[in-house]
Amino acid sequence: MANKTQPTDVPVEAFIAGVTPDWRREEAERVVALFTEATGVEPVMWGPSIIGWGSYRYRTAAGTQGDWPPLAFSPRKAQLTFYGFRDSPEGEAMLSALGPHTTGVGCVYVKRLEDLDREVLSDLAEVTFHRGDHDATAR
Repeated sequence: MANKTQPTDVPVEAFIAGVTPDWRREEAERVVALFTEATGVEPVMWGPSIIGWGSYRYRTAAGTQGDWPPLAFSPRKAQLTFYGFRDSPEGEAMLSALGPHTTGVGCVYVKRLEDLDREVLSDLAEVTFHRGDHDATAR
């Protein structure tokens, strides 16, 4: 069974233009600029609300496989959701210096971008994107 979330042709800018409230849209614009600079690649929409950089093939222990971006985020109303930060020991170790956040199984949740250390966020994006184990078993 493949991942339901797939890349789309929706322009990232068009998605971000519809993000509300205004302050969350501005945060999304800053994250896109920061992650694009850190990765050196342009982002792509994955499904209706996830912005991702790059793509890799994963396979879980249960046999599920699919494609997923090594680095992604979604500017949700309640919080920013980051994907991939916890997928390597180095990224996981850097989270303590990021600033206020909570974690889920594979996500990092942040209420306000302004509360984060931007240098750590940029470093996390770079480490996450370039971790080099994209063929490893996904979480």
